[in-house]
Amino acid sequence: MLLAIDQGTTGSTALVLDLEGRTVGRATREFPQHFPRPGWVEHEPDEIWQSVLDATAEALKAAGLAGSALKAIGITNQRETTLLWERGSGRPAHRAIVWQDRRTTEHCARLRAAGHEAEVRRRTGLVLDPYFSGTKLAWLLDEGGLRARAEAGELAFGTVDSFLLYRLTGGLAHVTDITNASRTLLFNLRTLAWDDAMLALLRVPHAVLPRTAPSAGPFGVTKGFGPLPDGVPITGVAGDQHAALFGQACFGGGEGKCTYGTGAFVLVNTGSRPLESRFGLLTTPAWQIGDRVTYALEGSSFVAGAAVQWLRDGLKLIDRAADVEPLARSVPSSEGVVVVPAFTGLGAPHWDAEARGLISGLTRGVTAGHLARATLEGIAFSVGELLQSMAEDLGAPLGRLRVDGGAAANDLLMQTQSDLSALLVERPTELESTARGAAMLAGLGAGLFGSPAEAARVLRVERTFTPTLPEHERVRRWAAWREAVGRAKYRPNPL
Repeated sequence: MLLAIDQGTTGSTALVLDLEGRTVGRATREFPQHFPRPGWVEHEPDEIWQSVLDATAEALKAAGLAGSALKAIGITNQRETTLLWERGSGRPAHRAIVWQDRRTTEHCARLRAAGHEAEVRRRTGLVLDPYFSGTKLAWLLDEGGLRARAEAGELAFGTVDSFLLYRLTGGLAHVTDITNASRTLLFNLRTLAWDDAMLALLRVPHAVLPRTAPSAGPFGVTKGFGPLPDGVPITGVAGDQHAALFGQACFGGGEGKCTYGTGAFVLVNTGSRPLESRFGLLTTPAWQIGDRVTYALEGSSFVAGAAVQWLRDGLKLIDRAADVEPLARSVPSSEGVVVVPAFTGLGAPHWDAEARGLISGLTRGVTAGHLARATLEGIAFSVGELLQSMAEDLGAPLGRLRVDGGAAANDLLMQTQSDLSALLVERPTELESTARGAAMLAGLGAGLFGSPAEAARVLRVERTFTPTLPEHERVRRWAAWREAVGRAKYRPNPL
């Protein structure tokens, strides 16, 4: 059996899978997010850790297994969330700063104004945006008052995977894989090593950094992890979106997937070379197996499932997230209503951290159904912009898109995505591609699979969505979307 730990933004999931890819045990434990100021999002590291402990124990119980049945463990995680902890005790030095957090917007703006953007992009494949870990870490060191301790070697930095590895191994492993390292603004895309120039720019000391490793291979073994015996090998690690690309078997150039979670994340495999985007997409390692590195283009829409949560928790239009589809189907169209879900700014291709959500086209005849339908369309439009940009960068249309994540279960959203993007949309029988990708990597790293193709042999498509929207209607709706996005973008107040 394989254990996959999928540590996400709002909860941690543990899956126990056999070597045929069948899930035999599953559990999820949610934990709170903390919002100390507008635009700030934090997690308590110990609450993350407890959720992993509880989910793992429950998944093993559901499978009817003892921990000794596990041959390997894979970890996948929310990526840019930034942690500092004490090397000696493992205790957090501060709350984790979550990937959604925007507190370093001004820091990024100063770096752009000083002319650093092009060099940052050349070295890291990323843009100067508060989304990434580097400026979050700089804030912890300076505003959090932790610089002296970090420079003295007392503190360890990591994304969530590093923190979990440290705890899982009883403090013996301070390591990350290249996919997570590549999200920090500190890692060189081509040398696949920490970049001295970026460390100097952000004033990050080498002493806090983890060792980097390929995505499949030995990371350490369990020690003192309650639900499991000591000595279980951890052999696969990848950031959540990279793991999902792997779990969807997008092994060839031009093959891509979208994960619909809290946000929506599109990755397209570009093969053995990093491809620079003309549209602000990110260039990133997709994974490393042995000495072979595969690269990808990535685009992110920061709000996807979170928009449905807003309808539920903020506007009280639905009681459960699943209720959004029947509510949206209660009307035949959105009647000209457009929702731009830029609640935390706009990612690629706009990269406008100050943009804000917008609803346009309101009339007295607009109902909750119209607003629900327009919200789903807003998610699909945001993803569609990313897909259009990727096709332009690749010089060829994508043809199809594989989908996963919780919101991929929404048939109306998937059909809307197919219609607006003029693509075949393939939904697998198992939507938890992120965890499955981590398990596949762990199986490869432990020598249980001979190749990625062998690890992915059980992948099955449950449904294919085919475009049905007439071209003239697609053009009209895209024009309305672009006008609304223009209104959502930040404009300084002339007064």
